[in-house]
This record gives sequence, C-alpha cells and structure tokens, in this order.
Amino acid sequence: MAKQIKISAQTRNHAGRNEVKKLRAEGRIPAVIYGPSQTPVNLQVGAREMSNVLAHATGEQLLVELEIADGASVSHKLALIKEVQHHPVRSTILHVDFHAVSATEKLHAQVTVETVGEPVGVKTYGGRLELLLHSIEVECLPKDLPEIIRIDVSALNVGAAIHLRDLQLPSGVAFRGDGELTVIRIAGATTSDGTEAAEGPSQPEVIREKKPADGDKK
Repeated sequence: MAKQIKISAQTRNHAGRNEVKKLRAEGRIPAVIYGPSQTPVNLQVGAREMSNVLAHATGEQLLVELEIADGASVSHKLALIKEVQHHPVRSTILHVDFHAVSATEKLHAQVTVETVGEPVGVKTYGGRLELLLHSIEVECLPKDLPEIIRIDVSALNVGAAIHLRDLQLPSGVAFRGDGELTVIRIAGATTSDGTEAAEGPSQPEVIREKKPADGDKK
C-alpha cells in the first residue's frame, strides 16, 4: 500500500498575484484542498517539504495526511496529491491540488506500472518490450492503495502480451477500464525494411502474470 505521508499546511485568507508572489518568496507554495464533501479551502505548504515528498515519490498520485493549522486550531485531512504545477523553466513547484478522501470510502487513482526482469523474447530473440500503459486507474480504499504496480515480464516471449484483465493486483484493489487493453507486449525485432522479424513463437501467446507463491507474500 502507499505510504501515508504527513505534510504540514496552513490556511490562507488572501489570494491574488502579489500575495502568491510574497508567499513563494517566503519559501511557501499556494495550494488548495477540495473534494465531494469538502468545501475548497486555500492552503499554503512549505516548498522544501513538498519538494522532498515529490522527490521520493514512486507513483503519480500520493496519499498524504495534511495537518492543517487554522489559527489556534489544527485539523487532519486524508488527501491525494491530485495535481502539481511546475515552473516551465526552473521546474520549481508553483501550486499543489489536494483531493480530500475518506478512509472508509473507495477512491479512484492512477498507479504507475513498472516492469521487472528481462523478457526471454528480448534476451533470446532480439524482440522489444513495449509498455503501452505507463499507469492504470484503480479503485480501492485509501489503506489499500499501492505505491506502484510491478509486473514480472521475464517469461514473456515474442508475441506475448499482458492485458489489464491479467494483472494480479493486491487484495482489495480492482482495475478500472477495459480489461482487453494491452499493458505490455513483446514485439519482434525490427528488420532493415521496418517490419518485425518473425522470430520466437509462430502464434502470439498471452501470458498471465504469475501469482506469487505463499512463501513470497509479504
């Protein structure tokens, strides 16, 4: 599951270009939190803290616990980092959107896909691994949200593919979308005329991701 990262935040009552410019000069970043049962609230977070969180992120959408100070009161909100705006040249963070979620309600999030191993079709037959979906949308409770989805591709030969329906997702996690969508395929080596070489199995095969043995489960 995704690590639940704590981030300190403060409410802000003033908006406008000058206020935002002053905020960034003080090492803080404007932000907002919103959601289906959450009235949008303008926030500010530390630029260094936010940069450190994103630098160590493995997935696209992070689950965080916001500790929000509003004057003398402090509240805690569970949220996904939904969108981060960066400066087009300096790559510094300009703004962060947080989407409030409930610990007891299922959420929808994009989770990054990562391959593990070298496919036999690449190593032996000179094929190419094509990752067609770099992330997939999942539905689950916040506590079950995976940081990343790793797929063992070492057994894949030329012509083999893994579809969305084939993925062995963690307990409590379901994919959203068309199960026929191809996540990974092994294409044949490209010849000088731009066509794929007919190496490996004569007929494409579909290999389902192997379930881990009981001794491999964590």
